[in-house]
Amino acid sequence: MVKKAASAVKSLGLVVKAGSLEAINLGCAVAAWAQLHGLKVYADSRASRKVKPAKVVASERLRDYADVVVVLGGDGTMLYAARLMRGKRIPILGVNMGGLGFLTAITVSEVFPLLERVIKGACEIEERMMLSVELRRKGRLVSEHKVLNDAVVKGTSARLVRMETCINKEYVTTYRADGLIIATPTGSTAYSLSAAGPILYPTIHSIIVAPICPFNLTKRPVVIPDWMSVDVKLAAAESGTMLVLDGQVDVALGEGDLVSVKRASTSVYLVKYEGKSYFEILRERLMWEVKPDAKSVMDRDLK
Repeated sequence: MVKKAASAVKSLGLVVKAGSLEAINLGCAVAAWAQLHGLKVYADSRASRKVKPAKVVASERLRDYADVVVVLGGDGTMLYAARLMRGKRIPILGVNMGGLGFLTAITVSEVFPLLERVIKGACEIEERMMLSVELRRKGRLVSEHKVLNDAVVKGTSARLVRMETCINKEYVTTYRADGLIIATPTGSTAYSLSAAGPILYPTIHSIIVAPICPFNLTKRPVVIPDWMSVDVKLAAAESGTMLVLDGQVDVALGEGDLVSVKRASTSVYLVKYEGKSYFEILRERLMWEVKPDAKSVMDRDLK
């Protein structure tokens, strides 16, 4: 985490959850507020011309116009916005208008007070690592991607997938499972969590390798340092398997395909609300039990 002191904010970008009237209405309010504060406002083209008075620009060009990006939606919208930034050091402020919202942890009521701090350069920015994912077929690079949450090799049928897996070029095991998740600490509360993966503090430098419903129950999720790489090769007979990137981009895999994953050279930068800790977010989103007097009891015991 690094302190963001005082780079002047002159323009604001908006990424709005498609089809959400609530998000569009808030987008209009944010755009009007920003203009009153002398900022230029640009909206991602997915929002069409519904967000007024923002100027609509092509999605892939938003990073060229905005000093700060405000995302109105759920974690899916946030992941989409992160891909649009393509590693450019632009702070993203995520407002929760979806479901759980681990990435979009800021509530609607907190938006404008936090925006006041953002335009003054008086907010904290959290750097989140990304993963670089390469797909090779018969030794040739077919595609490459950057993900914030995870890359998943997954079968499309009820049959188990055989995945020969190496970590840092050393053979580890051949998983027989529904799939394999390779996740960042940010993605530890996404699909990996459903596959019994650990919850990692989001700024830890590490990578999770978690099998999905493995045939051999002793094959558990492992956590490796972020300087290591993961190579997953499909067994020769495997077909009907997909590479799923951040749950939003699907790439069909063929026999013998090799998926290589390592830490990306670029990151995503999130505006942090200092009044809410990561553990607070976990308690809210995962509905962990909180005793009304828990804090006072702890304070008493520490004295």
